[in-house]
Amino acid sequence: MDNSLAPEFQFIHQYIKKLAGKGALGLTDDAALLSVEPEYELVLTADAMVENVHFFANDPVDLIAQKLLRCNLSDLAGMGAKPIGYLLTVSLPKHCFNRTWFEQFTNGLQKDQEQFHISLLGGDTTSNPSHMFFSLTAIGKVLKNKALRRNNAQAGDGIWVSGTIGDSALGLLALKNEIEDNDGFLTHRYHLPQPRLELNLTDIASAGMDISDGLVQDLRHLARESKVGAIIYTDLIPLSKPAQKLGHQYLETCLTGGDDYELLLTIPAHNETLAIQQSKKANIPLTKIGYCTEHKDSIQFIDHQKRIMQFQHTGWSHI
Repeated sequence: MDNSLAPEFQFIHQYIKKLAGKGALGLTDDAALLSVEPEYELVLTADAMVENVHFFANDPVDLIAQKLLRCNLSDLAGMGAKPIGYLLTVSLPKHCFNRTWFEQFTNGLQKDQEQFHISLLGGDTTSNPSHMFFSLTAIGKVLKNKALRRNNAQAGDGIWVSGTIGDSALGLLALKNEIEDNDGFLTHRYHLPQPRLELNLTDIASAGMDISDGLVQDLRHLARESKVGAIIYTDLIPLSKPAQKLGHQYLETCLTGGDDYELLLTIPAHNETLAIQQSKKANIPLTKIGYCTEHKDSIQFIDHQKRIMQFQHTGWSHI
């Protein structure tokens, strides 16, 4: 380590510089330079994570870093974008500024950078007196006028989701010792989201987004922007085997708990075969769970007894 550098730049030089990619200028300047092909447009998204709100202080440091990055990558996936780079802000208590912590944190990021073909462009590091705080801005690209939006669903379109729903919310309960998670599957899903970047349906789906605040709440967001209603059959919602084993008493948790980071898509009937083909090609399950209706503001979840479900709360609140 170059002892002539101020402490902040010592940490950047020793731990963070290895994450820098093209455009970051070796993290020697205050800003990055980014070029994109003329046929593309940029997609930008930002998320913050706060200790004891989005993660626990004793969570593995590398998994905290990976979750931070993957939550943003999931937003890019929701618009059908390809990742390019990211900006990172780290604010930590003094005790975190040590070799072990930074090695674990940057190793987690480096592992995901290699998997998702993305690199660091820049950011900031600072201390605070109380808790860990992170903010990450991910940058992606998508062909012009091809980005999936929330506002183009049409009545009659099928409503589809990727993967399984509710595992992360159940994983949080397991970490709180409220349910058992003997094989660690649910806890793993909480710690390590799987952004569905390979399931690109920009020419197939009419609308889309990722599910971060809970299926119920995010469906309402999409339906509101598209000015449609929706009917969902809960028996069709894909649940993992551990979630199924817990029974119907945890269904509301699965539908409203959030942190799924799966895709919510509306697909016209004539494109369903193409969607299934793309699902198989990407090896990411895609399940039809209902359809859009003309009844604006009417969102109904029909349970296994053909009753309309009522929810105590609809999803995650950011404030």
